[in-house]
Amino acid sequence: MKFNTKVIHGGQHHDPSTGAVMPPIYQTSTYAQSSPGKHKGYEYSRTANPTRTALESALASIENGTYGLAFASGLAAIDAVIKTLKSGDEVISTNDLYGGTYRIFTKIFAQYNIKFHFVGMDSLANIESKINANTKLIWAETPTNPMMNIIDIKALAAIAKKHQILFGVDNTFASPYLQNPLDLGADLVMHSATKYLSGHSDVVMGALIVNDKALADKLYFIQNASGAVCGPMDSFLALRGIKTLHVRMQRHCENGKAVAEYLRAHPKIEKVYWPGFETHPNHAIAKKQMRDFGGMLSFTTIGNNYKAAISIVENLKLFTLAESLGGVESLCGHPASMTHASIPKEVREKTGVVDSLIRLSVGIEDQADLIADLEQALAKI
Repeated sequence: MKFNTKVIHGGQHHDPSTGAVMPPIYQTSTYAQSSPGKHKGYEYSRTANPTRTALESALASIENGTYGLAFASGLAAIDAVIKTLKSGDEVISTNDLYGGTYRIFTKIFAQYNIKFHFVGMDSLANIESKINANTKLIWAETPTNPMMNIIDIKALAAIAKKHQILFGVDNTFASPYLQNPLDLGADLVMHSATKYLSGHSDVVMGALIVNDKALADKLYFIQNASGAVCGPMDSFLALRGIKTLHVRMQRHCENGKAVAEYLRAHPKIEKVYWPGFETHPNHAIAKKQMRDFGGMLSFTTIGNNYKAAISIVENLKLFTLAESLGGVESLCGHPASMTHASIPKEVREKTGVVDSLIRLSVGIEDQADLIADLEQALAKI
């Protein structure tokens, strides 16, 4: 089954009780049992809910995985992954990391004696130099947030396999439309399903997809025991969003390219970070492991001018200044004071998250209108 068909039909079945084409919203917390322990597959909605089951089947299908798990947020999904570890274990992650992930690693789990190493993953030698007997997880984002760095998933998977280390990939920025990390050797894929999967800025949700049953069983246990699950209404909305993922992503990619090229040619812009440029670091890897280059990009103003950056984001009209990404509407953000504010200034600036950096989530509006909006905002600096 091709991807464009999978998003609509993958893992889905008509409702057995009514024949409903779309999975119903099973807005219930509990289920009747004919005798203690005898039920129709559902006992309590923290453990499982039919609407969430339909979503989890869809998630597995679009990532070419076997098992899907849906959580209350992307960070809840990451939380479950780290809970598979124990005190004394070590994690290697990219040094260009979403601020919320960095925060949960360093402020929550580090206090339980789990050690985190943040390295530039453009160099495989950097990664191997940090591996020791305690290393149990390699965690990557690609493209990274917000610098759009590209990490070679296949090469990193080979290292993880050689050392028998679990390898997880945050695939939020790319979405399954653009790349499938499990096919490239990853053990686990994570999504903030709040973003492209749901696609309409009306859901907060996380997802994990795996192939290995033992790992899936461990994660299902944590999901149930910790209880950070999404509700049936959010599951329904995410399922509805997934059904248009392919058509939305096609337009995100087209618009992202047009905006990136416009900004690169603008005299007031110093750098544009978008993996579709041949000059972008690891562009060749992006071209190899992705089907297109997405609708996310970042840029800086001439001279790293903080005031100019703030002026731009405050004066944009179609691009809404807001957290998050991946919705049908275009968003802009200032990572240093928003998504990455939890990362110390000296740490974030080493990776390029400077005070003039602006991140754009390019939506599916008419690209001429988006470029006109950027033009009028840039004219004011």
